Amino acid sequence: MFEGLWTLNNLIALVTLSGLEIVLGIDNIVFVVVVTNKLPEASRATARRLGIGLAMLTRIALLLAISAIMGLTAPLFTVFGHVVSGRDLVLLSGGLFLLAKATHEIHDKLEGPPPAAGLGKAVHSYAGAIVQILLLDLVFSLDSVITAVGMAQHVTVMIAAIVIAVGVMLVFAGPVSKFVSAHPTVQMLAFSFLLLVGIFLMAEGMHRHIDRGYIYFAMAFSLFVEFLNLKIRKKGTVVS
Repeated sequence: MFEGLWTLNNLIALVTLSGLEIVLGIDNIVFVVVVTNKLPEASRATARRLGIGLAMLTRIALLLAISAIMGLTAPLFTVFGHVVSGRDLVLLSGGLFLLAKATHEIHDKLEGPPPAAGLGKAVHSYAGAIVQILLLDLVFSLDSVITAVGMAQHVTVMIAAIVIAVGVMLVFAGPVSKFVSAHPTVQMLAFSFLLLVGIFLMAEGMHRHIDRGYIYFAMAFSLFVEFLNLKIRKKGTVVS
């Protein structure tokens, strides 16, 4: 069954796809951190692991149903001369959700949290966090799955790349979550990243391609400036 599977070309494809999945998972990690940080601290790690683990299974399911995924690129209807496909609808819906989610979180931070909820509300929020992670992972995964099909010939190679990328996400989601939780200004920066990614998804859904490199550069530059601010505040230096 595996004869001729791990050839040089397939190994190169595995390394390339793993790197691609890890890079494309950056915005996913930000979203997972934002969603799980709303939960009680004791539940956050479990919710992250469960959400990311289930998301891995959904990505694998997407690969196994690749014929249906590729069918999403077929035109469905036209609006004002703009051809709309199933992929466009998914990206637009995901972008709108991220914009709404980020706006709600920013408003919550600025205006203050709502009154404390009971146990039932906490359980509902835990389940809601898992559902949100799964739904947004489907949106984030759509383009990477389509790209993976074009880069590798074996589904086994694609699945291995996804497992590697998810392993990296599981390792880094915890430290990122702790860092974000400890620094309110970084939390606001994470919400801004979600707004940025939401706009990117909507632009892609309207066939207005934006190179992801610009998005990641903006994130990296913003984080660099924020790290400088954190160091200045830690030293107690006042910049006039």
